[in-house]
Amino acid sequence: MKNQIPRISLKALTALVFTVFIFSQNLLAQDGAKIFKQNCAVCHYSHEDKMLTGPGLKGIFDRAPKGDWLKNWILNNEKMIKAGDPYANKIYAQYGKAAMTVFEGQLTDKDVDAVLAFLKAPLPPPPTTSTGGTTGTTGRDPVAQGGIDPLYLILGVIVILAILLGALRSVRTSLANAANRAEGVAENPETTFWQEAKNWMAGRRRLVGVFVIVLVFGGMKSCWDACYNIGVYYDYRTQKGYKPEQPIKFSHKLHAGDNEIACQYCHSSVEKSRHAGIPSVNICMNCHKGISTGPQYKEAEIAKIYEAAGFDPKTQTYDESKQNPLKWIKVHNLPDHVYFNHSQHVVVGKVECVTCHGDVKAMTVAEQKSPLTMKWCIECHRKTEVAMSGNAYYDRLHKALKEKYAGQYDVKFTVDKIGGLECAKCHY
Repeated sequence: MKNQIPRISLKALTALVFTVFIFSQNLLAQDGAKIFKQNCAVCHYSHEDKMLTGPGLKGIFDRAPKGDWLKNWILNNEKMIKAGDPYANKIYAQYGKAAMTVFEGQLTDKDVDAVLAFLKAPLPPPPTTSTGGTTGTTGRDPVAQGGIDPLYLILGVIVILAILLGALRSVRTSLANAANRAEGVAENPETTFWQEAKNWMAGRRRLVGVFVIVLVFGGMKSCWDACYNIGVYYDYRTQKGYKPEQPIKFSHKLHAGDNEIACQYCHSSVEKSRHAGIPSVNICMNCHKGISTGPQYKEAEIAKIYEAAGFDPKTQTYDESKQNPLKWIKVHNLPDHVYFNHSQHVVVGKVECVTCHGDVKAMTVAEQKSPLTMKWCIECHRKTEVAMSGNAYYDRLHKALKEKYAGQYDVKFTVDKIGGLECAKCHY
């Protein structure tokens, strides 16, 4: 009895720890909402019927054919269109024959089932809006956070197990000593928990070695996942939904949407520089020197432009001594160690602004629509084909690739195939 009790308790502890580890890996698996945000939210609203790049998905189960049609469409819509599926070709023509991403090989059947379950379920209530200061940001997105952090869950279970183990050890010691006294045998000398654990591990070095290796690789994976989503949980300025209050109530919907002013007119360096650029007050004055009132705020907000420029609308003159530069708050922020070049993406890559910034033309107040995490960028590079056709920048590369992959007509030259996943491309 003395020898069996500690052996059983330590075996039970090992089994429980391995169970917790396996369970934690399941918790780390993405749910449907997170998969949708990382792969679909760039082009579709999940529970609204508004148009983004693609149609809103509200009521999709009433519109689409029954059975596995939606799953097959998400995994490989090109295959269904080429096979002559009537409904697939109908919506393909309806939305201007815009190609949808083929997710076969990127998402599993279980991933797609999780996304469909998310679309069927009611949309979770929005996070509480923070009104403090001028941040104007919404709180952390519970969907993005995925509920309870698995690390805290594991630590909590370990603490509970340690308490239970200590209690069981005290009971075992008391029972063993009682049995020894009944048999007239001297009581065992008191040993500490750590001495027992050390003796147990010394006799099971292979098992301990395997356990340590599993923990090390599990920790490495957790670190990698943390790098993938760096910034999401630790800085509200890099969170999806960040919408700061600006010094002037500027409406992108009014300017870029209703008045159809091109993004490049105000963000003039987007095609020439790594930065899109914040428009100077002189850009505003190009129009507002003659437009002194607006449809919603009348003269109130435009007067702030005049104050910043030192402009007197009555005399139509400028006074540099009265200038008060505007302090715009940047909405889309990346960590300092990340290099991103707007001109490379807009001019060479022919990437539309909406891909990263969302439908700005429909926004009254600019906000961050995409997560902009490393994982989000990597997945974009893996599924976005290089715009080689008619692109002089890639003429030589296109010729070399055509020779290398001659006869392989199904090859898709995505960004990752031309070095888009190299660390040094984005980090320096």
